[in-house]
Amino acid sequence: MFGMNAKKVVLVLLVLFLGFWMFQDPHGFAVSARELFSGSWDALTVVFRGLIRFLGELS
Repeated sequence: MFGMNAKKVVLVLLVLFLGFWMFQDPHGFAVSARELFSGSWDALTVVFRGLIRFLGELS
């Protein structure tokens, strides 16, 4: 039961931190978010290309 409360507290603190950051430095927040999503998209495309290549080699 304590684990569930701890997860909620961490989630609330994360949301508060991101909100504070967004209002204190909106440009820095936007740049960081763009870089995070760009890097995530690049990683996903590498994974899916590898998966497609692997499945193509099976046939």
